[in-house]
Amino acid sequence: MPCSLLPSDVQLSSSQYDQLERAITDGTRLAIMRRGTEFLVIPERLRLVNGREVIVARHPSTGQHIELVLDELDALELVK
Repeated sequence: MPCSLLPSDVQLSSSQYDQLERAITDGTRLAIMRRGTEFLVIPERLRLVNGREVIVARHPSTGQHIELVLDELDALELVK
């Protein structure tokens, strides 16, 4: 069952950060919407680039790496 992590103003609460960090630790998949495109990824880490938070993830089938800037996302859901 999906669990929404991203409210409309893009700021994550501390409990939502905990859920995101748990997804990184456990290798849980995330469904991410950005500019009308849905990405299903496995998050590997969260890092800062020029003061912006970036989710470093990989595609679950191909293993291709992708970096998604947190403040550019439209929606983010934890897929259980």
